[in-house]
Amino acid sequence: MERNTTRSEAWINQNLGVQGYCLTAEESRALRVGLRFPTALCLALVVTGLALQSAVLILALAPVGAVAGWTLRHPFDLLWNHGVRHLSGAPELPPNPKPRRHAFKLATAWLLAVGVLFAIGEPTAALVLGGVLVAVCGLVTVTNFCIPSTLLGVWWRWRGESLGPAASRRAIHTDPTAKGIGR
Repeated sequence: MERNTTRSEAWINQNLGVQGYCLTAEESRALRVGLRFPTALCLALVVTGLALQSAVLILALAPVGAVAGWTLRHPFDLLWNHGVRHLSGAPELPPNPKPRRHAFKLATAWLLAVGVLFAIGEPTAALVLGGVLVAVCGLVTVTNFCIPSTLLGVWWRWRGESLGPAASRRAIHTDPTAKGIGR
């Protein structure tokens, strides 16, 4: 841990490690806003969809989550990398590691469930499930603590599999499409 790193910064950086990132404290600080951008934008859109009880808006987010889960880039990473980051001179986002992508897959299924519940006229159930999604998404957006990535890590350790920092670093650093920090 670097000398100028506070306990909360160290914990937040550790949370990024659980998501599969291998970042120094300096890289983590440089990407502080950028790594939160995709989840913050999704959070705002989900809250809007829940407030409006809009099956259409919630279901429209499911393909966004699917792309995020099955590719190295969240679609909103592209908004950050090709637009928003230039306003502050922030670095480009690295590709999303496997644990983070798996969390996006779970969010995709959750969005589909909430959207279908709204579509079939079950707003109470949709709002309850949506509220859980908002809480989990809010937690990762504010603290980088990702419940699905954490549970996935527990599962992998229980099965004797490893996706620790070294494996994660290889996965990110050897990807020919990787750009920015973490390459």
